[in-house]
Amino acid sequence: MELTSGGTVLQVSAMVAVTFGIVVLFLGKRLNEKIRFLLEFSIPEPVSGGLVMSILLTLVYATTGIEVAFDLQLRDLLLIYFFTTIGINASLGDLLSGGKPLIILIVITVGYMFIQNLTGIGVVSLFGLQRETGLLAGTMSLIGGHGTAIAWAPRVAEQYGITNAMEIGVACATFGLILASLQGGPIARFLINRYKLEPEKRGEPMDVGMEHDQEEVRVSQYDFLDAILAIHICAILGFFIGEGLEQVGVELPYFVSCLFAGILMTNLIPKKFPRLTGRVWPSRQPAMALIADMSLGTFLAMSLMSMQLWAIVDLAGPIVTVLAAQVIVALLINLFIVFPAMGKNYDAAVVCAGFGGISLGATPTAMANMAAVTKKYGPSHLAFIVVPLVCAFFIDIANAFIIPFFLG
Repeated sequence: MELTSGGTVLQVSAMVAVTFGIVVLFLGKRLNEKIRFLLEFSIPEPVSGGLVMSILLTLVYATTGIEVAFDLQLRDLLLIYFFTTIGINASLGDLLSGGKPLIILIVITVGYMFIQNLTGIGVVSLFGLQRETGLLAGTMSLIGGHGTAIAWAPRVAEQYGITNAMEIGVACATFGLILASLQGGPIARFLINRYKLEPEKRGEPMDVGMEHDQEEVRVSQYDFLDAILAIHICAILGFFIGEGLEQVGVELPYFVSCLFAGILMTNLIPKKFPRLTGRVWPSRQPAMALIADMSLGTFLAMSLMSMQLWAIVDLAGPIVTVLAAQVIVALLINLFIVFPAMGKNYDAAVVCAGFGGISLGATPTAMANMAAVTKKYGPSHLAFIVVPLVCAFFIDIANAFIIPFFLG
């Protein structure tokens, strides 16, 4: 760690940033154990700890003027680990059964994206602001996340004269991430209790982590290393898949191609195929579920603890109004469209937790919401197949056409 910019910025190295992320994850776990509300409503542990840490760092900035900046290079590696585990855990049977629900959720999500932009434009017009400002509080920042907001903000600033476009986009993405992290669990809890829903098969292996009431499963060092080896093999294959697709004009985030690689390896190679490790392919094994839980939790903890809340305080007023409207719209669509369309069953409730994450936040938020719900109520393999495919792949494609349509 070192102070730069005249002693006003404390630069935290990548290794120390990961250490902070692990500490924040443990902090969230302790908070959820002590505060019953957080556990009852399935608030993800990294969200509980991450928000507390970001508030503490904001207080440090307010009292000392020192800004803490984390090097998040290793955080992105954790995201690759997580999505590769999801691919490895995906069975062909789940993929086939997820075909119709996947199409339904894609259609609903794309329709919702139009509604989200119209909501943003409608609310900012009440303040006499340009309609393009509404897009910054729409799919550019909410369902698109920080990356999309940062990518589009310079163009909006240059072509439409909105000089603080970047600040508005980042502020909406930040608040949206917080709201998305907080609403998924309560939505699923309400639906599960209201309709008395249960998983079809209790006792099934978990996709992420273990159920709260599940007895500890022994994982040896070789089980863990075998799972790591499988993840690295799929990550290498994912690199070549991404390179091949890029040659034909299709660009995918690296973690998506790793997800596809995991699916291919799990479903094309016979389960009893001889391996150097002497073990079967570790799909849905306890070691794989633990790695998924650790990588996702640490990634989200690092993302939330690094939010610079002081940079968006000045924009809080009008943005809160827009986001309040967006939360209401997302909640209504989730309860009255997504849940019935997905079948009104337990899987549908878990999908709603995920949709609560992607509607205002980002892919990892959706996955953390679903992980928190399934740890409490039981597994949902369908949700962990359908939701990541929609939010990690189709949303970016749809946004690439929807944003220019509204700007045009």
